[in-house]
Amino acid sequence: MLDNLDRGGRGALSGFTIFVSAFLLFALEPLIAKRILPWFGGSAAVWSTCLVFFQSALLLGYLYARLVTSCLGRQAQTVLHVALLAGSLALLPIGPTERWKPGPASDPSWQILAMLTVTISLPFLLLSATSPLLQAWLARDGHPAPYRFFALSNFASLAALLAYPLLVEPAWDAPLQSRSWSAVYALFAVLCGWVAWRSRQPARSTPAQVMETAERIDESPATAVQKAYWFALSACGSMLLLSVTNHIDENVAPVPLLWVLPLAIYLLSFVLGFGAQRFYSRPLWLRFLAFGLGMLGYAIYNIDSVEAIQVSLPIFLIGLFVCCTFCQGELYRLRPQTSGLTGFYLMIAFGGAMGAVFVGLIAPRIFSGIYELPFALCITAVLALLLTWNSGAWTARLLWVGVLACMVAACVANVRAYRENALSLRRSFYGSLRVVQSPRAGPEQTRTLFHGTIQHGAEYLAAKRQRLPITYYGSESGIGILLREFFPAPKRVAIVGLGTGTIAAYGKAGDTFRFYEINQQVIDIAGSLFFYTRETPARVETVEGDARLSLEQDTTLPFDVIALDAFSGDAIPLHLLTREAMVLYLRHLKPDGVMAFHVSNNYLNLAPVIAQLADEIGYKAIDVKNHENGEDLVLAAEWVLVTRNPAVPANETIRVHAQPIASRAGLRPWTDSFNNLVQIVKWPQLR
Repeated sequence: MLDNLDRGGRGALSGFTIFVSAFLLFALEPLIAKRILPWFGGSAAVWSTCLVFFQSALLLGYLYARLVTSCLGRQAQTVLHVALLAGSLALLPIGPTERWKPGPASDPSWQILAMLTVTISLPFLLLSATSPLLQAWLARDGHPAPYRFFALSNFASLAALLAYPLLVEPAWDAPLQSRSWSAVYALFAVLCGWVAWRSRQPARSTPAQVMETAERIDESPATAVQKAYWFALSACGSMLLLSVTNHIDENVAPVPLLWVLPLAIYLLSFVLGFGAQRFYSRPLWLRFLAFGLGMLGYAIYNIDSVEAIQVSLPIFLIGLFVCCTFCQGELYRLRPQTSGLTGFYLMIAFGGAMGAVFVGLIAPRIFSGIYELPFALCITAVLALLLTWNSGAWTARLLWVGVLACMVAACVANVRAYRENALSLRRSFYGSLRVVQSPRAGPEQTRTLFHGTIQHGAEYLAAKRQRLPITYYGSESGIGILLREFFPAPKRVAIVGLGTGTIAAYGKAGDTFRFYEINQQVIDIAGSLFFYTRETPARVETVEGDARLSLEQDTTLPFDVIALDAFSGDAIPLHLLTREAMVLYLRHLKPDGVMAFHVSNNYLNLAPVIAQLADEIGYKAIDVKNHENGEDLVLAAEWVLVTRNPAVPANETIRVHAQPIASRAGLRPWTDSFNNLVQIVKWPQLR
């Protein structure tokens, strides 16, 4: 029966193969990103750098499909593709092993790209090449609608993307994920190899089908202008995806897994743009685009005016959907006939890769703030103006000139807002840092460090108040009570996460405060623009690099207190909250010492995770919360103290501020190979 597959049968089998390849492709992306995340400090930039690799590897896959179909005959195409599929099996099970674990680096972008190139590039290339290659084979045999399979592949990608955080990650640890993915990939390689083998012979067509195909195929090559539009529209969509993701992570809410939503929107725009011909009604969507750009421009006009996540998140996601649907709808409208299919996909991949490179690699080096989103909005307005110039009336032209002017104004206002009252603007792989000084001089004048919109410490500038511990480190906070009422000098304190160095305010003569900080720019700022580490009587030591890797190599004396202050930023370093990490902390902690975890986080309830890990090692976890005191710039803070020192839970001040830790049903102890963020998310309440 299989030997008698006609053109329709080949289409169904090819469609299934394309679906499986796209599903595996987007299941691999979060799997690999999560595995290497702890090796590079848990920074959200790891995902952005991975996206650069994924987009670039997609480009190579499309280039391979283009070269194979244009330079080789049917038999040679089959032999080459089957050989590469067989060779890719040698890289299974998928993913880098521990021997790829890097050492400290100030900017690990190139390390990440090199590691991914060596370990996963061949399977990724073959998966990404499957859709354009099989579509080209179908078009060669006269399939009437090969572009529909591009929508199918994006639908499969969307399904895999949503399945990973909701189904796979909560149930399977990293080794099982890798083995399961590899097993399915092996089956895919067999399936794809068989499809390639079948495609070496032309499909049998009736005379009517031959005439239909001949009438449909237009051999005229695409013009340079057409190719430029393909590139620009694809690059614009990719830039919008990464820039909206960065903006949400930095300026809206540092919610783990939030990156899934913009990528899902991006994929959905491809599904609708290429799979539902009547969905993209150009006059209607151009109106939507003008409204969407205006909405996004207003949202970024002032970075200090941030709405609640229930308001701001829908604004950015709806705006992204409208802009990306415009890009994909115009791509489909400008598509070539099937004879130019692989070249079209190649140009789309090239534009997507260049857009990702710009946002992921170039923008952090040329922009001091998160300026790529307003820049991408300007590019979108320019494209809309150019694409409608020859087909619209003067009123339409004036409209888009006005929209472009508004986007430029929003971009200028955004840059000015970043610079207003800013003493320092810096940006690196680990995010954007901004030091802001309140404009009025006097005893209440302050200086504050921001990472995006997250405050990482502040201080008074008046000489008599410079050493006051404020923000999350007030005297009634968990860390404040601990350092004030326990462990008289000389004591040794390790702090993971420097910020402005506020904890050093509790230092006394003879004490040693040892800070572990991964971001060199934070070290420079704390030492040059803030007073805590400079004026404390204690000895201050600073170790640059990932805290866990540094502690693994640390041979200094044990500590009385280990304070972990790394869980309120743009990404949660999960590798600091695992069973293996707790064993490491115990190795560096005195028998009566205390581990203090700062878990003030609007979106994650980390206390149950820490309590469970503490219980495993026979320690007690105490959740200490203090109230906000606006007059003294003290913020409400939550610290979980882990110890077996009986004096700590018995302390009267601790008991006044202690809160019970509610257990989470089904919560498993976190390890280096397993964690489940979904279970501990604090879902925002509508208001």
